[in-house]
Amino acid sequence: MAHDPLASLSPDLVQRLGRVKLLALDVDGVLTDGQLIFHADGTELKAFNTLDGHGIKLARRAGIDVALITGRSSPMVSQRAKALGIQHVQQGVERKLPALASLCAELSLSLEEVAYCGDDLPDLPCIDRCGVGISVPGAPFYIRERARWVTERCGGHGAVREITDTLLAAQGRLDGVVDSYLKDGPLI
Repeated sequence: MAHDPLASLSPDLVQRLGRVKLLALDVDGVLTDGQLIFHADGTELKAFNTLDGHGIKLARRAGIDVALITGRSSPMVSQRAKALGIQHVQQGVERKLPALASLCAELSLSLEEVAYCGDDLPDLPCIDRCGVGISVPGAPFYIRERARWVTERCGGHGAVREITDTLLAAQGRLDGVVDSYLKDGPLI
């Protein structure tokens, strides 16, 4: 592969990414650009990036589980999660770390086996306690400075795909995924 997604990461971070079994994501500001758009009737509109969605499918196919933990509740999040096959969706969560810890207990995982990406204060306990705490460039500086990794891409603009590609690379699976598509690879 011409571009190595691991080249700019520390050996410690690559090692941590190699142990990840669960990718947990905030929604607004991570899977979307953070804008909240409301129609006159009160319904909400969210825009999701297709690259992120395909990356989530690739991660799931490679055995990395995915969870969404968000402070807001939205039928669009449920629809997007269903379309991507994400089974672990928690909405309306004010305290995300206890919710994540409960999910980890259910899945028999430690927080060290979790990569969590968020962009604001409700995400900070998860970013701080997980094996790989991740943020995005648009997050406040005090969130970015506490994350182990800040993506190059912004939320809603491929940040999650950057994460999934990097996870797959750290676990030695990215080249195989790419090669499978060159050989009329599996449909996901």
